[in-house]
Amino acid sequence: MTVDSVLKILSEKYGATFTDYVYEGRTGQPKGFLQFLVNGNSTSALRGLQTELREGDVLAILPPVGGG
Repeated sequence: MTVDSVLKILSEKYGATFTDYVYEGRTGQPKGFLQFLVNGNSTSALRGLQTELREGDVLAILPPVGGG
């Protein structure tokens, strides 16, 4: 199972609220401001949305964080 397949399963389970939050309406791609982490590692440093998940892995979807 990949990060992409988990996102699709979550979209089916949680419907429009989840889908609208995670995906761009026009492109169908995940929104650029979200960070996806697997076991604390950014998927951008791994295999992106094609990062494979194993039993026990933790997938985190993080919104943008600001501060100062």
